[in-house]
Amino acid sequence: MGVLDTIVSHKRAEVAERRAARPVSLLESACRSRAPAKDFEAALRPGPGERVTLIAEVKRASPSRGVLNAALDPAAQGRSYAAAGAAALSVLTDEKYFHGTLDDLVAVRAAVSLPVLRKEFIVDEYQLWESRAAGADAVLLIVAAVGAGALRDLFQAAKGVGLGTLVEAHTAREVEEALALGAQVVGINNRDLQTLDTDVATSVALLPMIPAGCVAVSESGIFTREDVERVVAAGAHAVLVGEALVRAGDVAAKVRELTLRDA
Repeated sequence: MGVLDTIVSHKRAEVAERRAARPVSLLESACRSRAPAKDFEAALRPGPGERVTLIAEVKRASPSRGVLNAALDPAAQGRSYAAAGAAALSVLTDEKYFHGTLDDLVAVRAAVSLPVLRKEFIVDEYQLWESRAAGADAVLLIVAAVGAGALRDLFQAAKGVGLGTLVEAHTAREVEEALALGAQVVGINNRDLQTLDTDVATSVALLPMIPAGCVAVSESGIFTREDVERVVAAGAHAVLVGEALVRAGDVAAKVRELTLRDA
C-alpha cells in the first residue's frame, strides 16, 4: 500500500466520524448564508504583463518534509501572501498528515479577499459541503485518490455546491481523465503521492497535454525562479507553492521571485 492509499483509507474513516458529529443538513444550512464563491479559475489566468500566477499555500507540515512551521499563524500568513501579490491561496486542512485544520481555512477566509482553495483529500460529497460552509471557493480533486466514477460524481457535486475545482493529475492517463471530466483548471502534481518522490520534469512532460483554454497549474517541488521558468515554458499558467513560501525569510521577495517579477 502506498502513501496515498494509507491517507485515503484514514480519510474515509475520518469523514464518517465528522458526518456523525455534524450532519450534512447543518452544513447545507450554513452554505445558504454564504455569498457566492469567488472565481478561482479567473483568478489564475495571467493578466496583461503577467507570465504566471501564484497559488500560495498555508501549510504547517507534510509527510515528506515533517514540520515546516509549527508556529504558523494561518491568517497572518494569508495576509502576507495577499499583500505580496498571490492570485489565490491554498489551505491544507488535513490534520493527521499535514497538521492542518478546517479552522485554518476559516481564519484565512476571514483575513483575505482572494479566492481560497481547500487542499484536502476529498473522497466524499460531505467534504464539499463542509468546504463551502467553511468559506472555501474551490477544492482539490485528486484523480489518483478515487475511482473514475467517484471522481466524476465529486466534480459534478462540487459544481452543485458552488465550488470551483482544481483537478490534479500525475500521469498522462490521469490528465486524460481530468480532461474527460471537462475540468477547466488542471494541475500537474510533480510529487508521486504513493512514494512522495518529486520531480519538476513531470510537469514539463505533461503540461503540453492540457489544451488551450484550460488553466494549467504546476504543483509541488517548486522552489526557485528557475523551477517556475521551466514549467511556464512547458505551458503552466499558474504554480502552487507551499514549502518554499512557508520557509521563506522574506515572503514578499519570494512571491516576486515565484511570479517572475524579481528581474
